[in-house]
Amino acid sequence: MPDLPHQPAAGVSRRTVARATAAGLAALFGASAGTAPARAAGRLGPRTLDVSVPSAALGRNAPVRLILPSDFGTRPEKKYPVLYLLHGAHDDYTSWTRETDIEAFTAGRDLIVAMPDAGPTGIPSVWRGGPDYETFQVREVPALLARDYRASGVRAVAGVSTGGYGAMAHAARHPGAFAAAASYSGILDTTAPGVPAIIDAIVARENLPAASLWGNPLLNLLTWRDFNPRARATGLRGTALYVSQGSGVGGGGDPLPGILESALWPSAQGFARTLALLGVPATTHFYGGGGHDWAHWKPEFTASWPVLARALGVPE
Repeated sequence: MPDLPHQPAAGVSRRTVARATAAGLAALFGASAGTAPARAAGRLGPRTLDVSVPSAALGRNAPVRLILPSDFGTRPEKKYPVLYLLHGAHDDYTSWTRETDIEAFTAGRDLIVAMPDAGPTGIPSVWRGGPDYETFQVREVPALLARDYRASGVRAVAGVSTGGYGAMAHAARHPGAFAAAASYSGILDTTAPGVPAIIDAIVARENLPAASLWGNPLLNLLTWRDFNPRARATGLRGTALYVSQGSGVGGGGDPLPGILESALWPSAQGFARTLALLGVPATTHFYGGGGHDWAHWKPEFTASWPVLARALGVPE
């Protein structure tokens, strides 16, 4: 693992970044159990369809967008590995097909791509007395894919922003469930200074009480730690990992994506340092500048593809 660079000051104090982050998060963040039979799939193209999944974990039907292999219809005996792609905050399960060329990118590659719902906040976790997006994504959707779409047991997961959190949290909390995990600007240390306020702002933007996720970050610290990828990092041993994060702040135009990226920089670096101390290998890309947006996440997905492909056993 390369040495982690120090965050450039870029002429902006930590206090200024914190104030701007708190003010801006309400406006933008990442805008940029068995399974019952799925509802009839909505076909969007030759390989792409939406499936409505009745979920006991969520207490409702929830959507999953699928991209099937090119030879799915002609190889009824074949099973396929699955790449799970998780969306960010205040977005939805359509984001990867809307913002990237994932359909074209995976054409001719023998894998299923699954993009499950994570709710309006995009935080795929076990909510306090509420929906359980972790069980939905880690157990219910894989059970559906194995039963109805010939998915094998080989899986990888990747996500942007809060989906990057989900990718690492799922892999850490369910060791062995995923052969690889990749995070692009994810929230990788939920208890790092300033991060609880960021998470609270994401929840508040959806008009939900902050404590409805994991409770109070001080009074319910053990719960916050239990869902913290950094605190659960030993569970990532044996999983191929890719972690990318920009330092943010710099650049012209709208400053908010850079400020958001900068606010998560220490969290990602702390996560990477913990992996190194534990002797858990990871491919990392920490880069100067950058923003919390798809313009930076798309090339990071491409850069991470060899890690994901090797774990899935598909061509790079």
